[in-house]
This record gives sequence, structure tokens and C-alpha cells, in this order.
Amino acid sequence: MTSRRFVVPISERQDTVGPMTRSVKDAAYLLQVIAGKDSNDNYTSAIPFDTIPDYVKACDINALKGKRIGVPRNVIKIFGSPKTVVDQFNQALEVMKKAGAIIVENTDFTSFAEFAQSPIPDDILYADSLTNLPAFFKQLKVNPHNITDLETLRRFTQHHRLEEYPSRDTARWDIALQKGVKNTDPKFWPMYQKNVKFGNEGGILGALRRHKLDAAVLPTDLSPYIPALIGSPIITVPMGVYPHGTKVNHDRELVTSGPGIPIGIGFMGDLWSEEKLIGLAYAFEQKTRARPKFKRFIQPKKEVKDIL
Repeated sequence: MTSRRFVVPISERQDTVGPMTRSVKDAAYLLQVIAGKDSNDNYTSAIPFDTIPDYVKACDINALKGKRIGVPRNVIKIFGSPKTVVDQFNQALEVMKKAGAIIVENTDFTSFAEFAQSPIPDDILYADSLTNLPAFFKQLKVNPHNITDLETLRRFTQHHRLEEYPSRDTARWDIALQKGVKNTDPKFWPMYQKNVKFGNEGGILGALRRHKLDAAVLPTDLSPYIPALIGSPIITVPMGVYPHGTKVNHDRELVTSGPGIPIGIGFMGDLWSEEKLIGLAYAFEQKTRARPKFKRFIQPKKEVKDIL
């Protein structure tokens, strides 16, 4: 849909991230502004609309009514999710039922077990890095350290004190350089086709079509993996928090779980279905009003309009 991927919401690209906003409607306003074709982003040439949908108008509190919402339980079983998250997820499904949604259980991603054991998604990432980074660096008008490709980027990262190497390592880049396969290599095409199968027939698109779904839902932590393979959209909204007494877990300096850390639910849809997903997510958000209940470590005291 756009040339920028969203966390709330997500558009049709694998490699870019967009804004986290304080409400679904805020995200809809932002998407309304940036949606459209971009000459620097070939993916946007496939936008199927003559007129960009009205994403703000899609924020309808009754949007869940009559919609078929799938639950790919095999993703939760294979990747696992804490009991607290699963319990809150199941409660969220009940909220949607009460709002008139039809919950369709076990709409599994049929290739997910194979995907979970496959090196292909990472190999695609490595190949894209080797090919696309040099093209990006060539576009820079200012390049003071003469970084031209992944190898020179790795060398800079490993030797510049502000990069905090090796505590912030270059392991992914090391593997990409060791493999040496670019996305122009004949070996790449079969990998790419397999990757598409994981996301398409064996993933979100297959599940939507087999079960005639409007969307599928998963806990936020589990929702991005398959849509990211094919660039289908996701919108994620809060459904609760980890309770008092939860053990604090870290991924380096990032706290991934602990008392008060938000737990989200991800709405996954077909290609170009942002308008529908915004409606579903907005309706869920309004029925739960989870976000205003959170206690924030730092609470901004000014509105953007008061600063600009």
C-alpha cells in the first residue's frame, strides 16, 4: 500500500517499519497521509486502487460484527507463548465474539512447522543484504566513512567505539558474508519461491482463502513472522499487560516481559486489506480500552499540537 511498513498498521513491504501510535485512529491518519505510489519503491506500483481508501473513516466501532476471524493455533503450539499471553489472547477472542465476530478456530498455517525449521527466510535476508546495501550506499550524497557494502559496514561497526562492538555484534552480517549468496544468484530463486509458499498457500493467504476469513489473529509476538515473508499487512493493538510478579526477561537491554509490560494482539489480513484491518482493530480497541489502563514509566505531558 505504501512505501513504509507499519507496526500499526503494516503495509506491503518486508523491510521497513512505520510508526507506533497511541491509538488506531492516529495510525489511520498517518497512513492516510503517506499512502500512495512512490517512484522509489517498485512495490507500490502494484497498488490496486484508483483512489486510496479512507482509512480514518474505516474506524468503525461495529466493524467486527459478522466478520470471520481465524485463529491459527498451530503457530502458538509450535513457537510457544506464555500462559499469561495465551489466557489474555483467549479473553480477547471472547471480546470479539461479543462484538459479533465469528471466531474460526484452528485455521492453521499449514507450512508453519516446516517454516519454523527452515533456514530459507534467513538466507533470503542475507542475500538481500549483500545485494541491496551497495545500491543504497550509492544513493548517499554524503558518505564520510566511505561505506560501500556489507563488508565495509561490518568493518566500520567492529572498529568504531560508538558502535559498542562486540557487545552489539555483527553475527548476522558475518553469516551473510560467509554464505556469499546474492539475490541475483541462481540459487536465490528456488529459495525465494519456497519463502513465498511459507507465506502464501502455506501461510496467511492460504488460511484466509481456505476458511473464507476476513482476518486472522495471533498474540503480537507471534504475528509478524509469516506476513513478513509476503508483505501482507498487520495491525497490532494492546490487549493487556504482564501481571505483577512476572519474571523480568531481557533481550540485551530490551525488556521483553515483566510486570506492566504490554501484551498485544495482531490482526493479519490479505494483501492491500489495511482498510478492513483498521476497522477490526479499532472496534477491538474501543471494546477493550486497554491502553489507557497502562502505567507508563515516563508519561509525556505535552501534546504535539502544543509544540508545533
